Amino acid sequence: MFKTLLCGVTLLALSSGVAQAADTTLRSGPSEWLVNALGLLLVVLLAICYERGAKRTPVKRWRLWLMRAVLLFAVFVMLGPMDRWAEVSAAMHMAQHMLIIACIAPLIALARPLPQWYVGGGKWLQGAWKLGFKVTQYPMLCAYLHGVVIWFWHIPLFYMAAVQSSWVHALAHLCFLLSAVWFWWACLYPAARKIPFALLALLLTLMHTGFLGALLTFAAQPLYSEARHLQDQQLAGLLMWVIGGIPYIAASMWAGVRWYRQLERRMQPS
Repeated sequence: MFKTLLCGVTLLALSSGVAQAADTTLRSGPSEWLVNALGLLLVVLLAICYERGAKRTPVKRWRLWLMRAVLLFAVFVMLGPMDRWAEVSAAMHMAQHMLIIACIAPLIALARPLPQWYVGGGKWLQGAWKLGFKVTQYPMLCAYLHGVVIWFWHIPLFYMAAVQSSWVHALAHLCFLLSAVWFWWACLYPAARKIPFALLALLLTLMHTGFLGALLTFAAQPLYSEARHLQDQQLAGLLMWVIGGIPYIAASMWAGVRWYRQLERRMQPS
């Protein structure tokens, strides 16, 4: 089954390569091929590390298959045809961003691959995993870091730099994914005493991303030269403001229920 996963990843990457050869978009060229190759290599290494760990540590079957599906979906979103469409459409670019931070990242958190990566990565990666995920003990800190990343990469100067440069584009995706995984991990698996902070982190992120979406929707002119027309940018804003808010609302309701039940237990007479 692991061979099937690798074959699927490779086919998606090849389809992206064929699309690149056929077009002349802003980032087309040797550097785009190199960046995609490195991205594909990273996904394959993560998949190998995960599968090795899954053989040595217990993992629920649904989480195993969820992680495999997420890896394939991540390749499609960040390396496949969608990445080419995002170069010429602000709406598609925003859809790509929201899929990374509000779909792929929370699904990775739900799959909980850290134990498998920790075991499958060997001693030389164990320290990196342990150090890298220490930040998830602080939901509000993760929310601040994630918010800075979102706003930074939507400043027109840096947004267009990512559109025009393959390396900057890859860096932006890495920042989005890493900060979002930290954020969702912190909010979905907080310590009991930090559930209120997880709820606050979710609501804060919902509000500031909605505000950014509103700015794009109601702007009087295109903010990014890559946008073909104002309506394209307005659609991008609506995607962030309305559709992109759904996962945060759902997670906030879940965190709110957990906190309410916790308060109920505390209020019950001994």
